[in-house]
Amino acid sequence: MINVVLADDQRLVRAGFRSILEDEEDLAVVGEAGNGEEALAVCRELRPDVVLMDIRMPGVDGLEAARRIAADARLDGVKVVILTTFDLDDYVYAALRAGASGFLVKDTEPEELVHAVRVAARGDALISPSVTRRLIAEFAARVKAPEPGPRLGVLTEREREVMVLVAAGLTNDQIAARLVLSPATAKTHVSRIMTKLDVRDRAQLVVLAYESGMVTPGWLTEEQPGA
Repeated sequence: MINVVLADDQRLVRAGFRSILEDEEDLAVVGEAGNGEEALAVCRELRPDVVLMDIRMPGVDGLEAARRIAADARLDGVKVVILTTFDLDDYVYAALRAGASGFLVKDTEPEELVHAVRVAARGDALISPSVTRRLIAEFAARVKAPEPGPRLGVLTEREREVMVLVAAGLTNDQIAARLVLSPATAKTHVSRIMTKLDVRDRAQLVVLAYESGMVTPGWLTEEQPGA
């Protein structure tokens, strides 16, 4: 069972999401919050698998709440999915950097919402990867110069190859097929990369890949198999 917390200041929005999610046998809405401070308190009490978090809320907003959840070792297993609209792209990018696992637009289709929660819970891929990585690329392009630094030096050549494919939005199975590996080996590589670079999930790997210059925004215009 995947336990979900809904954080949005609009009760009708929460009610709509609850109705959609609780129609699924493997999903349960275990708590709700009307602002970021409440969301943090609920997460600390219930330790959900996924939080659907609106950005614009009174008091502590979703961005700050996502940052606090990511910084709290007790909430290491909690995945934050940001709910947004396209006119909030600056906030979305900041949220990804703060530790959110991905984002959804509020008018997403019900089946996409359900799929996103499941994907976030297992930490297997980004939410809406084709949109997310273009968003990341757009804002990473505003950085004056990449800062590779010594951080990426801890990765092996194979791990760097895997990280580039993660940035392309490929799943573990697709990475395995590309590099002629078993899916289990691909998953192990991704896990080791996240451990070495001290990031929570694949979303932060993608952000780091762009900000370090490992991949560039122009690179996204090329066709990416399986993306």
